Amino acid sequence: MTDCAEPRSYTVHNAADVSRLINTSARASSNARIIVAIALGGIFLDAYDLGALAFGVKDITQQFALSATQVGIVVSAITFGAIIGALLGGYLTDKIGRYRVFMADMFFFVFAAILGALAPNVEVLTISRFIMGLGIGIDLPVAMAFLAEFSRLKGRGNKAAKVAMWCPTWYAAISLAYLLVLALYSFLPESQSPYLWRYIVGFGALPALVILMIRKKYMTESPIWAAQQGDLPTAVTILTTTYGIPATLGETPAQPVLPTARRPWTAYLALFQGRYRKRTLLSSTLSFVSPFAYAAIAFGLPIIISTLFAQSLLTTILVSLALNFFFALSGGLLAVRWVATFGARPLAIAGYGCQIVALVGLAWLGKPHDTLHASYCFGLLALFLFGQGVGPGAQSMVYASLSYPASIRGVGVGLNQTVTRVSSTLALFVFPILTLNLGTQLFWVIACAPIIGLLALVAIVWEPAGYDVDAEDY
Repeated sequence: MTDCAEPRSYTVHNAADVSRLINTSARASSNARIIVAIALGGIFLDAYDLGALAFGVKDITQQFALSATQVGIVVSAITFGAIIGALLGGYLTDKIGRYRVFMADMFFFVFAAILGALAPNVEVLTISRFIMGLGIGIDLPVAMAFLAEFSRLKGRGNKAAKVAMWCPTWYAAISLAYLLVLALYSFLPESQSPYLWRYIVGFGALPALVILMIRKKYMTESPIWAAQQGDLPTAVTILTTTYGIPATLGETPAQPVLPTARRPWTAYLALFQGRYRKRTLLSSTLSFVSPFAYAAIAFGLPIIISTLFAQSLLTTILVSLALNFFFALSGGLLAVRWVATFGARPLAIAGYGCQIVALVGLAWLGKPHDTLHASYCFGLLALFLFGQGVGPGAQSMVYASLSYPASIRGVGVGLNQTVTRVSSTLALFVFPILTLNLGTQLFWVIACAPIIGLLALVAIVWEPAGYDVDAEDY
């Protein structure tokens, strides 16, 4: 590969050259930016669906006469499906490539949204949530691989920043779900209010179809993955047409530089060997405790607000929207801006600190009995969501995606998402039960999660932002 800073053309001899070009080139095309944006589409739908159904739990419970345990099963079905989907998606992402998996998983979103909206009973609704979870679980490993493999290592728009973009995308989707709830609540006849959740869930099929069509038009295979399979001509074509890097195919050495071959299912074992053992332990810990705390707060936010403030549905919608838009989303955007400067570890530590203060404060205050105490509770919820956005919400995915090279990135994120969904499933299942039995004292239980995350970051020192992890393949 030529050494000039901006040559007219780069010569690619092997897979390592492809990886170095993407990591160091200052060039980028509009197509590459579009691919990064499209990679966030599944994340958007995941968050939208979580936020949308949260407002319908009360009506679903009444319409289907559900017990607290049955409610837990319904709301956790999506994460149970995602557990299976993440393991499968991690395998397929490394086995058959990023592009094929990415094009297929949107069909799960479309079918599940329509089936859920039309569900005649709780069994069908639970099945639709499970299918949605399969799609989400399959989508996340390949989405993170695209974000990492279509971004350079350092500078503006670097890998860590692009991966961290998943966090504000999530909160933007949650805010959109709340806006849609508000719009439907305002314009639907009062007789349709109990069926509000059906309209919102069904609406999710529309963006899924749009994302599917856009993916078909703009998506390509990851050039790094193609090169690692020995398909250098395809990798060079993608570099030139999609990423805007002027590359030509050179004479391939007799022994091309390729990563050590691993069977994808066996590759899961590689995550617990050698240098990856501590990274996996840290990433898995963060992937468990962060979603547990966030899932309990995010999904239960309408319930928490109505419990703390004892106000109308409209107040609950507006307060939920304000908290997510002004605090969670702003925190996520700051994480994208700051991760290249401060690193993922300091931001994660700061975020956990905010959450510990917020949860302990909420547990200590209890249910407010006047406007002043209600204001304190609002501020503490805002602090928790801001801490999630700037810290573990964004950085746990940076750890999961950038702790492993491209050859095992799919299974690395797949394991991360499996742990994440197990945690979310547990949180969503126990939250209604804890709320019923503990009331506001449940915040003491939730506070254990960020404390464990903080201790893990102190015990295991690893900074993935700005580190060329793909070089470990060669």
